[in-house]
Amino acid sequence: MGIEVRSAVGRFEDFATVVGPRRAGVAGCWCMAYRDSRVATDERPGYMRAECSREPGPGVLAYVDDEVAGWCSVAPRSTYRRLVRSRTIPVVDERDPWSVVCFVVRPGFRKRGVMHHLLDGAVAHAAASGAEVVEGYPAEAGEERLDVISGYVGTVRLFEQAGFERALETTGVSGGRRRWVMRRELGRDEPA
Repeated sequence: MGIEVRSAVGRFEDFATVVGPRRAGVAGCWCMAYRDSRVATDERPGYMRAECSREPGPGVLAYVDDEVAGWCSVAPRSTYRRLVRSRTIPVVDERDPWSVVCFVVRPGFRKRGVMHHLLDGAVAHAAASGAEVVEGYPAEAGEERLDVISGYVGTVRLFEQAGFERALETTGVSGGRRRWVMRRELGRDEPA
Protein backbone atom coordinates (compact mmCIF):
# COMPACT_ATOMS: atom_id res chain seq x y z
CA MET A 1 0.00 0.00 0.00
CA GLY A 2 1.59 3.24 -1.17
CA ILE A 3 0.40 6.45 0.51
CA GLU A 4 1.32 9.81 -1.00
CA VAL A 5 0.25 13.29 0.13
CA ARG A 6 -0.20 16.12 -2.36
CA SER A 7 -1.29 19.75 -2.24
CA ALA A 8 -4.96 20.31 -3.08
CA VAL A 9 -4.00 22.97 -5.65
CA GLY A 10 -5.40 21.84 -9.00
CA ARG A 11 -7.19 18.88 -7.39
CA PHE A 12 -10.66 20.22 -6.61
CA GLU A 13 -12.44 17.11 -7.94
CA ASP A 14 -10.43 14.88 -5.59
CA PHE A 15 -11.14 17.25 -2.70
CA ALA A 16 -14.86 17.08 -3.53
CA THR A 17 -14.72 13.27 -3.60
CA VAL A 18 -13.49 13.28 0.00
CA VAL A 19 -15.58 16.04 1.62
CA GLY A 20 -18.48 16.81 -0.67
CA PRO A 21 -20.62 13.75 -1.28
CA ARG A 22 -24.27 14.04 -0.40
CA ARG A 23 -25.49 11.68 2.27
CA ALA A 24 -29.22 11.26 2.84
CA GLY A 25 -29.83 14.53 0.99
CA VAL A 26 -27.41 16.53 3.15
CA ALA A 27 -24.44 18.25 1.55
CA GLY A 28 -21.01 17.31 2.84
CA CYS A 29 -18.92 19.55 5.08
CA TRP A 30 -17.02 21.35 2.29
CA CYS A 31 -14.50 22.41 4.96
CA MET A 32 -16.19 25.69 5.79
CA ALA A 33 -16.70 25.42 9.58
CA TYR A 34 -13.37 27.16 10.29
CA ARG A 35 -12.97 29.17 7.10
CA ASP A 36 -16.27 31.04 6.95
CA SER A 37 -19.51 29.34 7.94
CA ARG A 38 -21.45 32.36 6.65
CA VAL A 39 -20.92 31.14 3.08
CA ALA A 40 -24.25 29.73 1.88
CA THR A 41 -24.37 25.95 1.51
CA ASP A 42 -24.91 26.07 -2.25
CA GLU A 43 -21.94 28.46 -2.66
CA ARG A 44 -19.43 26.34 -0.73
CA PRO A 45 -18.29 24.14 -3.64
CA GLY A 46 -17.49 27.27 -5.68
CA TYR A 47 -15.63 28.83 -2.77
CA MET A 48 -13.47 25.74 -2.33
CA ARG A 49 -12.97 25.36 -6.09
CA ALA A 50 -11.45 28.86 -6.04
CA GLU A 51 -9.27 27.96 -3.02
CA CYS A 52 -8.01 24.85 -4.86
CA SER A 53 -7.14 26.94 -7.93
CA ARG A 54 -4.40 29.04 -6.33
CA GLU A 55 -1.31 28.69 -4.17
CA PRO A 56 -0.85 27.79 -1.42
CA GLY A 57 -4.25 26.06 -1.56
CA PRO A 58 -6.53 25.06 1.29
CA GLY A 59 -4.77 21.88 2.39
CA VAL A 60 -3.48 18.48 1.35
CA LEU A 61 -4.93 15.24 0.02
CA ALA A 62 -3.78 11.68 0.71
CA TYR A 63 -3.76 9.05 -2.00
CA VAL A 64 -3.58 5.31 -1.41
CA ASP A 65 -2.30 3.59 -4.53
CA ASP A 66 -3.31 6.73 -6.49
CA GLU A 67 -6.92 6.73 -5.19
CA VAL A 68 -7.88 9.79 -3.13
CA ALA A 69 -8.33 8.64 0.48
CA GLY A 70 -8.24 11.67 2.76
CA TRP A 71 -8.07 15.39 3.33
CA CYS A 72 -6.35 17.71 5.82
CA SER A 73 -7.13 21.41 6.01
CA VAL A 74 -3.95 23.43 6.66
CA ALA A 75 -3.50 27.16 6.09
CA PRO A 76 -2.37 30.25 7.98
CA ARG A 77 -4.42 30.74 11.16
CA SER A 78 -5.32 34.26 10.02
CA THR A 79 -7.29 32.78 7.07
CA TYR A 80 -9.66 30.86 9.34
CA ARG A 81 -12.40 33.25 10.47
CA ARG A 82 -13.46 30.93 13.31
CA LEU A 83 -9.94 30.83 14.77
CA VAL A 84 -9.44 34.59 14.47
CA ARG A 85 -12.60 35.08 16.56
CA SER A 86 -12.23 32.05 18.83
CA ARG A 87 -12.87 32.39 22.55
CA THR A 88 -11.90 28.76 23.22
CA ILE A 89 -8.67 28.32 21.24
CA PRO A 90 -6.09 30.84 22.48
CA VAL A 91 -3.38 32.59 20.50
CA VAL A 92 0.09 31.49 21.65
CA ASP A 93 2.19 34.41 20.35
CA GLU A 94 2.29 37.17 17.72
CA ARG A 95 3.30 34.87 14.84
CA ASP A 96 0.70 33.65 12.34
CA PRO A 97 1.07 29.87 12.55
CA TRP A 98 -0.23 27.50 9.94
CA SER A 99 -3.20 25.68 11.47
CA VAL A 100 -4.21 22.07 10.95
CA VAL A 101 -7.93 22.19 11.71
CA CYS A 102 -9.47 19.01 10.35
CA PHE A 103 -8.96 15.59 8.86
CA VAL A 104 -11.33 13.52 6.75
CA VAL A 105 -10.52 9.93 5.79
CA ARG A 106 -12.92 8.17 3.44
CA PRO A 107 -14.61 4.97 4.55
CA GLY A 108 -12.61 2.00 3.31
CA PHE A 109 -9.32 3.79 4.00
CA ARG A 110 -9.62 4.18 7.76
CA LYS A 111 -7.34 2.38 10.24
CA ARG A 112 -4.46 2.39 7.74
CA GLY A 113 -2.46 5.31 9.13
CA VAL A 114 -3.76 7.81 6.57
CA MET A 115 -4.13 10.55 9.24
CA HIS A 116 -0.45 10.20 10.15
CA HIS A 117 0.52 10.69 6.51
CA LEU A 118 -1.88 13.63 6.18
CA LEU A 119 -0.36 15.37 9.21
CA ASP A 120 3.19 14.81 7.96
CA GLY A 121 2.13 16.10 4.54
CA ALA A 122 0.44 19.15 6.08
CA VAL A 123 3.65 20.03 7.93
CA ALA A 124 5.72 19.62 4.77
CA HIS A 125 3.23 21.75 2.81
CA ALA A 126 3.34 24.50 5.45
CA ALA A 127 7.14 24.40 5.52
CA ALA A 128 7.33 24.63 1.72
CA SER A 129 4.99 27.63 1.90
CA GLY A 130 7.26 29.48 4.34
CA ALA A 131 5.60 28.69 7.69
CA GLU A 132 7.66 29.19 10.86
CA VAL A 133 5.35 27.15 13.07
CA VAL A 134 2.43 24.75 12.61
CA GLU A 135 -0.41 24.35 15.11
CA GLY A 136 -3.21 21.87 15.62
CA TYR A 137 -6.07 21.74 18.11
CA PRO A 138 -6.62 18.04 18.83
CA ALA A 139 -8.55 16.30 21.58
CA GLU A 140 -6.90 14.53 24.51
CA ALA A 141 -8.16 10.97 24.02
CA GLY A 142 -5.46 9.13 25.94
CA GLU A 143 -5.37 5.52 24.75
CA GLU A 144 -9.05 5.59 23.73
CA ARG A 145 -10.44 6.24 20.27
CA LEU A 146 -12.56 9.24 19.45
CA ASP A 147 -15.74 8.66 17.49
CA VAL A 148 -15.53 9.48 13.77
CA ILE A 149 -17.51 12.72 14.15
CA SER A 150 -15.37 14.11 17.01
CA GLY A 151 -12.11 12.73 15.62
CA TYR A 152 -11.95 15.25 12.78
CA VAL A 153 -9.60 17.39 14.95
CA GLY A 154 -7.16 14.52 15.54
CA THR A 155 -5.74 13.42 18.88
CA VAL A 156 -2.95 14.76 21.05
CA ARG A 157 -1.18 11.43 20.60
CA LEU A 158 -1.28 11.75 16.79
CA PHE A 159 0.26 15.22 16.98
CA GLU A 160 2.89 14.17 19.54
CA GLN A 161 3.95 11.30 17.28
CA ALA A 162 4.49 13.90 14.53
CA GLY A 163 6.81 16.00 16.70
CA PHE A 164 4.29 18.52 18.05
CA GLU A 165 4.38 19.69 21.67
CA ARG A 166 1.62 20.88 23.96
CA ALA A 167 1.61 24.68 24.00
CA LEU A 168 -1.63 25.60 25.78
CA GLU A 169 -4.72 23.85 27.06
CA THR A 170 -7.90 25.26 25.52
CA THR A 171 -11.40 25.57 26.91
CA GLY A 172 -12.69 23.81 23.80
CA VAL A 173 -13.81 20.18 23.70
CA SER A 174 -14.42 17.56 21.03
CA GLY A 175 -16.31 14.38 21.87
CA GLY A 176 -16.33 15.50 25.50
CA ARG A 177 -12.50 15.59 25.54
CA ARG A 178 -10.39 18.66 26.29
CA ARG A 179 -8.55 20.12 23.29
CA TRP A 180 -4.97 21.39 23.26
CA VAL A 181 -3.00 23.85 21.16
CA MET A 182 -0.19 21.65 19.84
CA ARG A 183 2.78 23.31 18.13
CA ARG A 184 5.69 22.28 15.98
CA GLU A 185 8.43 24.80 15.29
CA LEU A 186 9.77 24.52 11.75
CA GLY A 187 13.48 24.82 11.16
CA ARG A 188 15.26 25.70 7.98
CA ASP A 189 16.09 22.03 7.43
CA GLU A 190 12.41 20.99 7.42
CA PRO A 191 11.58 18.69 4.46
CA ALA A 192 9.62 20.44 1.72
